[in-house]
Amino acid sequence: MVLEFSMIHADHRRAALERWLSVQLRGERLSLTPASEDASFRRYFRATLAGGRSYVAMDAPPEKEDCRPFVRVAGLLQQAGVHAPQVHAQDLAQGFLLLSDLGTRTYLDVLDEKNAANLFGDATEALVRWQVATRADELPPYDEPLLRREMQLFPDWYVARHLGVQLTPRQRESLEGIFSILVASALAQPRVYVHRDYMPRNLMLSEPNPGVLDFQDAVLGPITYDAVSLVRDAFVSWDEQLVLDRSVRYWERARQAGLPVDADFGEFWRAFEWMGLQRHLKVLGIFARIHYRDGKPQYLQDTPRFIGYARDVSKRYAALSPLLRLFDELKCEP
Repeated sequence: MVLEFSMIHADHRRAALERWLSVQLRGERLSLTPASEDASFRRYFRATLAGGRSYVAMDAPPEKEDCRPFVRVAGLLQQAGVHAPQVHAQDLAQGFLLLSDLGTRTYLDVLDEKNAANLFGDATEALVRWQVATRADELPPYDEPLLRREMQLFPDWYVARHLGVQLTPRQRESLEGIFSILVASALAQPRVYVHRDYMPRNLMLSEPNPGVLDFQDAVLGPITYDAVSLVRDAFVSWDEQLVLDRSVRYWERARQAGLPVDADFGEFWRAFEWMGLQRHLKVLGIFARIHYRDGKPQYLQDTPRFIGYARDVSKRYAALSPLLRLFDELKCEP
């Protein structure tokens, strides 16, 4: 019954979206086809008009999603010189946006060893422009409560729901110690605009390159967050030598641009790795939640990648060894 209701509701929203688009596009004939979906309740459709012109229409149920952050951050990205969709029309009450079309090929679709240097180079340039444009009070802070809420998804959804394990008091204390270390490291970093999901799936092969999507959750936060998201991706793993090379290149470019990265690359690298670990724990919880709560099982198959990331980082730092021990006790293997 729930599934049937959801399908009827979705069909009702699509019909309403088609009516709205007809008004916005002055009655032009169009075909509407699914463009993509993400881990939220948003849906995207490609509206193709006669002659081949196309737009992307966002359907974001207002009781589940708020379009205002998307519109606001799109403007900030464009002001920074980053290629983000232009918002041609909006109906916030219905949860509809009409956007420019950045194309059909993501970085995730096309990245390989031959083009990685050029594509990552373009992504790094765009990231630096975004960070250089940082202004105080434009975005909500990536503060301690948010950082902790994110990591808490790991014990709540991955451990308790997915693994079916209740942590012992000792294990909870150990995990809380790791959380405190990671929060302190994140909050000690310089604060810049943070996309918060700057990874190949959300970067489009476009002109200018890249086109940037899925930015509505942007915050003001740690300078390493987007850099580590780019190279330690949710859906594709890279050789550690490439990760180190791209990280050095970002660090050098950021310093040239006057961004406040640590002058000691070793310190930058530690903060980079620890920031990545915070994200890895969060995503493990999110992917489990998406599976069990939202009925989207495809994300759970990528959790071993994050277990691998987390274990590798924990092996390199004595302060993180309690997390490695916890993973061993939980039999969390990549």
